[in-house]
Amino acid sequence: MNRNLQSAAMLSFVVCMFIGLARCSDDEPEELPVEGNEPDTCALPGVVCDACLLPGIDCPAPGDTLDLDEVTPSTPNIVIFYTDDQGYGDVNVFGGGNVMTPNIDRLASEGMIFTDFYSPSSVCSPARAGMLTGCYPSRVSVNNVYQPEATQGLKSSETTIADIAKSMGYATTMIGKWHLGHREEFLPPNHGFDEFFGIPYSNDMWPRDYKGDPITNPNNGKADNPPLRIIDGFTPLDTIDNMEDQGLLTRRFTERAVDFIDRNQSNPFLMVLTHPMPHVPLAVSPEFQDTTGLGIYADVIFEIDWSVGQVLEKLATLGLENNTLVIFATDNGPWLRYGTHGGSNGGLREGKTTLFDGGFKVPCVMKWPAKIQAGSTYNEMASAIDILPTIAELLGAPLPPQPIDGISMTPVVWHGLLDRPYRREYYFYRNGDLFALRLNNMKYLLEHNYDPVDLMTIFNDGRHGVSQSVTFSGGLFDIMSDNAEANNLLDTSSSELIDLFETKADSVKRLLGSKVDGYPGTGVR
Repeated sequence: MNRNLQSAAMLSFVVCMFIGLARCSDDEPEELPVEGNEPDTCALPGVVCDACLLPGIDCPAPGDTLDLDEVTPSTPNIVIFYTDDQGYGDVNVFGGGNVMTPNIDRLASEGMIFTDFYSPSSVCSPARAGMLTGCYPSRVSVNNVYQPEATQGLKSSETTIADIAKSMGYATTMIGKWHLGHREEFLPPNHGFDEFFGIPYSNDMWPRDYKGDPITNPNNGKADNPPLRIIDGFTPLDTIDNMEDQGLLTRRFTERAVDFIDRNQSNPFLMVLTHPMPHVPLAVSPEFQDTTGLGIYADVIFEIDWSVGQVLEKLATLGLENNTLVIFATDNGPWLRYGTHGGSNGGLREGKTTLFDGGFKVPCVMKWPAKIQAGSTYNEMASAIDILPTIAELLGAPLPPQPIDGISMTPVVWHGLLDRPYRREYYFYRNGDLFALRLNNMKYLLEHNYDPVDLMTIFNDGRHGVSQSVTFSGGLFDIMSDNAEANNLLDTSSSELIDLFETKADSVKRLLGSKVDGYPGTGVR
């Protein structure tokens, strides 16, 4: 395949016709934009977009939002729910039919639904690093899931949303699962959080099996895991010894969240509540056992939904509801290899660990009665890495001194512009390598290996399904018309379009790193 772009004119035609971007010039920037906060730049190598002049094509450029009034700095309370492995189809308002989520549904009816919202990763640690720092995980060198024996974690030099909020006088807390390094130097109090009450990593990283029984086989990788402990600040408290203890986690973290709001009702606060479930092993408190009649997974989701309701009720009781920005999202797609213990991708392709949308696209709802119109929907692309710059702009705080990748969502959450895309691209990394990128509606996947769910042996009792790896040779999908990524357009697309994506991918790899290509990444730290 010819990897040389034939001409600037051909590029302009290909971009505008196939991706819907604006009129382009052939002025070549020195390197890829690193912050993404340049709304009049489409971030294609050598392509700077202004406004689409092709007849018959309505292609508003993000630059249109530059004429908006500046955001007036404010001090909303901020509550972020971030659940674990909850799929796109595991919320009723996103089409979930096998769960009960009345409080999240109410949050949506009173706020805004984001239908095209991406996690920074399809696995735990990188997803959390991206949400907290506003960066692609590869930029901050969090490429893999941290195990209990890990000696690494999120670097103290990275600025988090808690650092930003704290600098503006906010009380800050992290409650629930952390999973960005369990050593003291990496724990939340060293990342801007005044308080931490939670577990250091995933709830299955304990020396017990899927039923909660002690592991006696020394060849089992979990046999040498230390006990799973609740940590308060830096202090280890009680251990999670059985499934009954697991079943109390959602309730304990909810009670701590309500207590934090009570104690900080007179000053602005940031609360990040990261429930460890529905990551396996699944368990609920006695009050929620067999309450839905739909199985243990639905019971777990129902208790998490109760938690959302408890927080919303406390905000309303204290008169804080109107000026509180509430964000509900999940860290990645469902772990489908666990069958009935693994959730739903809502009709997307595949799930957790994969590069397909079932792994990266997650449900997201935001509510802020003072600014966000009730019952609204945003159908354009957005991401959890955009939360940090959004909070910074709302609070009138400076962005981190180091480059980030997030783009402020204030055109949406402050100005209510629901028909204008503020983000036109997204990169999909796994284990430090770029395997997919999306430009507007088009998503391009490079060759990679994955474990398709339809080839797995599923047990449906909490055990890890048996999978087999296959090679995906590559693909091009129109996500807006084909969200299941079923119609591969690669073989019928022009070589110019494929060349554009390949050139873009190479630029991203050189900036954010690529292990397979030997690129350390000029923007990686």
